[in-house]
Amino acid sequence: MDGTIVDTEPYWMRAETLLVESYGGVWTRDDALALVGQGLWHSARLLQARGVELAEDEIIQTLTASVMEQIRIEIPWRPGAMELLADVRAAGIRTALVTMSLRSLAELVVSLIDFPAFDAIVSGDDVEHAKPHPQPYLLGAELLGVQITDCVALEDSLPGLASAVASGAVAIGIPHMVEMTESDSHTLWTTLAGRTAHDISGVFSAGKNHEAGNSND
Repeated sequence: MDGTIVDTEPYWMRAETLLVESYGGVWTRDDALALVGQGLWHSARLLQARGVELAEDEIIQTLTASVMEQIRIEIPWRPGAMELLADVRAAGIRTALVTMSLRSLAELVVSLIDFPAFDAIVSGDDVEHAKPHPQPYLLGAELLGVQITDCVALEDSLPGLASAVASGAVAIGIPHMVEMTESDSHTLWTTLAGRTAHDISGVFSAGKNHEAGNSND
């Protein structure tokens, strides 16, 4: 969600910076980038190490409330995300939102989409193991009632991409705040703008053909 559908990473960075600075600490852009795609409880522990004297859950609630406040003022959709999602839905493809943000934030974003965008939501408070563990995507497939190997995951972060690949989904990386490298394990797109359900089907077919070729080696 954050960074793939909505460009909210700057909102998170602002919230982290204000929180750390309120306790007399320093929070840099590199510090913030290191948290992109990570689970919130992992992030909370890092903020505690920078001097934030709050419990993990308090840190998470404070950050989430700040991001939600900013979203209510302006929600910055990523280029092509809504158009692609609408095309996927028009094609009758089931979808799950798999995010490490809290459910309250995920449901706020979904409520601002003007069509039924998702059949299921997996949030950071739904799983025991955050990305890069495969559990979030495996749960998403379970909620959709499909095999994970029949799924395509779109991800903007390195932990998210690792989670998708480890789960067995066909993975597409769309680098945004962090760099990604080419790999046989995933496909890279520079943007979602101009992409359609047909493009996703093409990546899925290519991924399955690649797996079949490897199994025949």
